[in-house]
Amino acid sequence: QVQLVESGGGSVPAGGSLSLSCAASGRPFSFVAMGWFRQAPGKEREFVAGISRTGGSTNYADSVKGRFTISRDNAKNTVYLQMNSLRPEDTAVYYCATKWSIADVVFSTRAQYDNWGQGTQVTVSS
Repeated sequence: QVQLVESGGGSVPAGGSLSLSCAASGRPFSFVAMGWFRQAPGKEREFVAGISRTGGSTNYADSVKGRFTISRDNAKNTVYLQMNSLRPEDTAVYYCATKWSIADVVFSTRAQYDNWGQGTQVTVSS
């Protein structure tokens, strides 16, 4: 089991930036693929970005490509989500998630992930 703690959420005006962090503990982090998801009120939880266990591969939802960047620091057991050019439609609770994996691949669906953090609120005002 991996324990996850997200931080960095908050409120920003449209066009602003936020950086989210997710610290993991409990399993060797270098064998864990990571993902960020978000859930807006009344909507399904959706994939935002994913990164392979070494950081060599990443994938993004079309809605955030070119604006968000996922990265990880395996020495610090932490994954990051840099969010730029934020829009009101980015408003949601953001969750990080883990997938135990020997393969260095990215996972992009909710069902593939094993563990979830508690979420952090991101609010973008127009």
